Amino acid sequence: MTIAERRAIRFALAATLALALAYGLGFPLPFLAPLFVVFLSAMPGPPMGFKGLFVLLLIMVLSLTVGVLLIPLIRYYPVSAVLIVAVGLYFSMFMTLIHGKRLLGTFLTVGFTLISVAGSVDYLLATTVIKALALGIAAAVMCQWIVYPFFPEEAAAGGAPEAATGEALSNWLAVRATLIVMPAYLLALTNPSQYLMTIMKSVSLGQQTSAMDMHHAGRELIGSTFVGGILAVAFWLMLSISPTLWMFSLWMLAFSLYVAAKLYGFIKTRVAPSFWINALVTMLILLGPAVEDSANGKDALTAFLQRFATFVAVTLYAWGAMAVLEHWRSRRLAKSQAVPAATLR
Repeated sequence: MTIAERRAIRFALAATLALALAYGLGFPLPFLAPLFVVFLSAMPGPPMGFKGLFVLLLIMVLSLTVGVLLIPLIRYYPVSAVLIVAVGLYFSMFMTLIHGKRLLGTFLTVGFTLISVAGSVDYLLATTVIKALALGIAAAVMCQWIVYPFFPEEAAAGGAPEAATGEALSNWLAVRATLIVMPAYLLALTNPSQYLMTIMKSVSLGQQTSAMDMHHAGRELIGSTFVGGILAVAFWLMLSISPTLWMFSLWMLAFSLYVAAKLYGFIKTRVAPSFWINALVTMLILLGPAVEDSANGKDALTAFLQRFATFVAVTLYAWGAMAVLEHWRSRRLAKSQAVPAATLR
């Protein structure tokens, strides 16, 4: 078995096991467990140990506490709170994109955005989201522990992610990602129950655009969002034939194995691995709430279409904002380079 096949099978089995565990035990927001598997397993390598999990959970709780502390400000001093969130987002994106601390930066981002928005409605909702995040990350790591011994990584496989170089470029990437996430945060404040998961999508887009140029941005952002929507629709149609936990898990295995085969190069693809990560994240964020809506007797199709339309709008904004900001930056750089040339004459 090749290393690509091992990675793909390990990825799919861990995601499937996390989904079955979360839904079987009745976790709040159970789709977060396989979502964390995607985040943790995207980069090849062995899972973290028990000490690493404990430290990660501790960091997560401390990071999410920031969001809880922001709840009174959101309610009584909204302008000041939004400014604090913007600064916090910049710091979180800087940690994620520049220092490579993806999980820490992601949790800080969720703390500043998701928890504060949920708490603006009800403290109980905020604590439920925190509980869901803690259970989800714990389940994801434990599922990795179970699967990894059967499909271990080779000693020299994998590599460190590339980091941006240059202080000016680093600051610019963090600022750009912050400006992509902030509109989704403001939108979620208007109706948290409908747009809460839009924040997760915008965070994914903000992190994804750090490694893109304008030539590939449209295909990566728009294309992966639509592919994720198509996967979610196909998954839903297959699940509706026999809506049981067993079939839910089996279809999750099939879909995640297909995406993982594309992600790790077992099946050749023309797009970057980030395309398939974003597509799978989009599928899970769309599918999870749809399953909960159906279980609660709500109109799952209408809610799904509303979420997908919102995701497309957020993606189009991210693409447009990236184009405008890069155009503005290139003009500023051109002017700054032209001034010294003029003084030399």
